[in-house]
Amino acid sequence: MSLAPSADAVLRILVLLARQVEPVPAATVAADLDLPRSTTYRLLGALVDQGFVSYLPEERRYGLGVVAFELGSSYSRQMPLRRVALPVLTRLVDTVKENAHLTVLYGPDVYYVIEERAPRRRALVTDVGVRLPATLTASGLAVLSVLTSTQLRAIYPTSASLVERDGRGPATLAELRIQLAEVHRRGYAVEEGLVTPGLASVGVSALDRNGYPVAGISVTFEAERVDPERHGRLVSAVQRAAATLTRRLGG
Repeated sequence: MSLAPSADAVLRILVLLARQVEPVPAATVAADLDLPRSTTYRLLGALVDQGFVSYLPEERRYGLGVVAFELGSSYSRQMPLRRVALPVLTRLVDTVKENAHLTVLYGPDVYYVIEERAPRRRALVTDVGVRLPATLTASGLAVLSVLTSTQLRAIYPTSASLVERDGRGPATLAELRIQLAEVHRRGYAVEEGLVTPGLASVGVSALDRNGYPVAGISVTFEAERVDPERHGRLVSAVQRAAATLTRRLGG
């Protein structure tokens, strides 16, 4: 007998569990996937045995297991994001003739994954592998602005978790929330002089299929030579790049 139907059902179960905010009963899995209850219990049992699914006996519910988490971590370690995003960043630099970056959130910091430099532009302190406080960068603020309040609290449990530079940057969680609400409303983040004096950046987040901000895309430029009209064109270019990367990520 062909194993294709069972393999299809297993994959559908894993996808269903991945999309839940909390573990669910087997009856929910069977109903949502239109599977016989006996088949559902058999497949869930096999997934539990292999570590892909965890069973909570006190609640009689099922959720993703540690092996599923390891698969997700392996995907991240292989860095497909850089491969997918590099052409987007290259086109962005070709279009705006300014330096562009791709960052990912790393705790309270952003980690620079890609830095594409434009010809004859000022050298930057940022580079691939550099980490900076997320609240002081445009790409970091763009990513943070999409997180839920619970996710934000996990990163910044108290105001002491925040980093200021020269007395600038949010000093309290209330200030951070206000700033992120403005970024979310506006659709992009701005930073001027916090990373490097004289330089400014605009940033937008790219989302995955679940709406999670996987990365931030930003463009950095000399603030004094960018008038409001050019600033608007830079914002539009970064927004288009972020939208392209979002589509590439299934968002």
